[in-house]
Amino acid sequence: MAALLLAAAELVLLMALAPGVVGYTRWVKARLQGRRGAGVLQPYRELRKTFGKSMVIADSASWIFHLAPWVVTASTVAAAALVPVVSVHQPADQLGDLFALMALLILGTVFLALGGLDPGTAFGGMGSSREMTVAALTEPTLAIAVLALALTSGSTSLGAIAGTVLANPANAIGPGHALAFAAFLIAMLAETGRLPIDNPATHLELTMIHEAMILEYSGPYLALLEWAAATKLTLLLVLAANMFAPWGIATAIEPGAVARSVGVILAKLLVLATLLAVLETRVAKLRLFRVPELLAVSFTLALLAATSSFFSR
Repeated sequence: MAALLLAAAELVLLMALAPGVVGYTRWVKARLQGRRGAGVLQPYRELRKTFGKSMVIADSASWIFHLAPWVVTASTVAAAALVPVVSVHQPADQLGDLFALMALLILGTVFLALGGLDPGTAFGGMGSSREMTVAALTEPTLAIAVLALALTSGSTSLGAIAGTVLANPANAIGPGHALAFAAFLIAMLAETGRLPIDNPATHLELTMIHEAMILEYSGPYLALLEWAAATKLTLLLVLAANMFAPWGIATAIEPGAVARSVGVILAKLLVLATLLAVLETRVAKLRLFRVPELLAVSFTLALLAATSSFFSR
């Protein structure tokens, strides 16, 4: 029962932190660019305002348009429930592992693309087409990068992987580990629509990928999609922190250990979000036809990481 309550608290914590992570990243980017920028809590205000607005829906929209935000949000929440946040003891490991996590992320991506296609607008179709092109390389890369860690632990359960890396720190400094982290980082940028793949702050429709798919959404539907996108970014950051550097995560369900783990994961998120903001202020957006080349590099790195982990077992 204690493990179930902790897992529920982890999910609530991750979803509650998600808008704050986005707000902090925007704030750091603004400061690095010499601007004052909005406060860290601005995404929470935007979500509250958007949830309270009425919706404008195209006459050509079908039931898919209405279903997509709920499926995207539900799949993202289910995926977040599988990620160990403050403890390696994850009851969700009994329900799903690495492959279930990737399947849930793919499900959300597919329905988001269908929602963008459904109204029949030019920008929605363009964004959906680009998103599926990117997802065809990013989803396998994420899976193979984490699978490289799973090969050394002998399990695809995320909690078991974190526990194995924590118990054998030498595995974290091997070449397979480094290659997997590099591949995961590049694929994460593409999966969450960040620079240099996509610009989350763009207002030029011809360069949009994620934003083009949600142009027709408004009101509560838009709020759900924005919250799901923030949750997806946060869960991938937590996954990177606790899979590749799990030090500080609780190995026992005790109040003191859990409290320390909460502080550690908050510190890790601050560091990773800061690095993300620094990266986005130092690189320019790639031309669209160059994006598959970068993603192909990340996929190759993931394969090399899995090969290295397999032969070093």
